[in-house]
Amino acid sequence: MFRRCILKVTELTALAMLGTLALSRGNDLETVKGGAGTKSSRSQQIGQIQVPNRPAAALFQGEQGKQGSEIHYDQNTGIVTIKMQVQDPNGYFIPNIRRDNFVVYENNVRQQNATVEIEHTPVTLGVLMEHGGRYHALNQAIGKEVPRAAQQLLDEIGRQDRVAVWTYGDQVEQLADFQKGHETLDRLFLIFSAPKFSEANLYDALISTLQQMRVVSGRKALVLISSGVDTFSKVRYEEVLDTARDCGTPIYVLSIGSILRETMERSANVGPYARVDWSRAETELQEIAKSSGGRLYSPGSTLDLSGIYDDMMGNLRVRYVVRYKSPTSADDLGAARTVRIELGL
Repeated sequence: MFRRCILKVTELTALAMLGTLALSRGNDLETVKGGAGTKSSRSQQIGQIQVPNRPAAALFQGEQGKQGSEIHYDQNTGIVTIKMQVQDPNGYFIPNIRRDNFVVYENNVRQQNATVEIEHTPVTLGVLMEHGGRYHALNQAIGKEVPRAAQQLLDEIGRQDRVAVWTYGDQVEQLADFQKGHETLDRLFLIFSAPKFSEANLYDALISTLQQMRVVSGRKALVLISSGVDTFSKVRYEEVLDTARDCGTPIYVLSIGSILRETMERSANVGPYARVDWSRAETELQEIAKSSGGRLYSPGSTLDLSGIYDDMMGNLRVRYVVRYKSPTSADDLGAARTVRIELGL
């Protein structure tokens, strides 16, 4: 029997699909060289792939973790459906790719009946926010920066999206479940107060919220707004990495450590804060995001995060959907099939 688990998918990651990226310095567009054919031969057939002018560097920090493509085989109709991202090397979604630019192969045989659509899917977000620390000035800064960052995230949320909100200090506290409406969430951040003296048990909080996100179906992610500092968690950092790899929930981290550090350095009494290892905290956040298949953003300010949240939500929502009818015969139902997708000019 030809099952979904038998169908193998290769070359569906962004870099494998895009091949090399040649910058066209003379205008505001970039030309992507695909893996099939050459520019001179294929561009005459189906035209160039054009990428909007983007910042020279990615908005997120470090290497993004792998995000799995989705594949489904309907044995009743023989239709293979593949959902995937197409990004430039800096991780930006590439819009407006024509259907003819996608070239689909099954077992190295080109499939002429493939169709391509763009899917915009509602998402389910868990939001985990730092709300505790050992120092008064640090707590005052957290009480200012965290709700401002979270409030801007809500501006990117659609009516069909679902959001749950947790805070953490000594313990994890759920402020809103997935059933709450947008008006309730808006009011939530308006009354957000500065945290009191407490531990900041980030690792414990991540384990707890990831366990709750594990049972959520559909397109989902955990948004973590945090400095990355952990003071007294029961679980170890390595356990968090293992859970992040296995939970099926990408973690998108908004690191506010550099913002808090700058605030602390302006404080009249910097002595206690000199013991905080901010660099290690951000490195750990980056590895957590990567392990889960998410991204880490490290802005210099929370005043305007619209670009970051646009990037985050576009990365979560948008997929190219490729469908074709497999030529698999009755004799081939027990055999593995290999699907390869390339972008041609």
